[in-house]
Amino acid sequence: MSENWVLRKRPARLERRIEFSDYEQIREFLDSAAELAENQGYYPDMSFSRTHVSITLQPQDDSDEVSDELMHYAHLMDVLVPA
Repeated sequence: MSENWVLRKRPARLERRIEFSDYEQIREFLDSAAELAENQGYYPDMSFSRTHVSITLQPQDDSDEVSDELMHYAHLMDVLVPA
């Protein structure tokens, strides 16, 4: 998981905002993120505009802690971000 993620405690979650240079990059990222969600069985909260995507990862079990599995998912999301 990159240092770009922000750990929030109440409620427990990870947040990240990713800036993109154009809308085509956002579309490609969202398509890849959708495929990752299907493969992992976890569907993050995401919103987007013409220039950025905001992502929130929350524990599925209403836990008060961000698990190692959720941190791993954040890492998988990081891999999708274009260089």
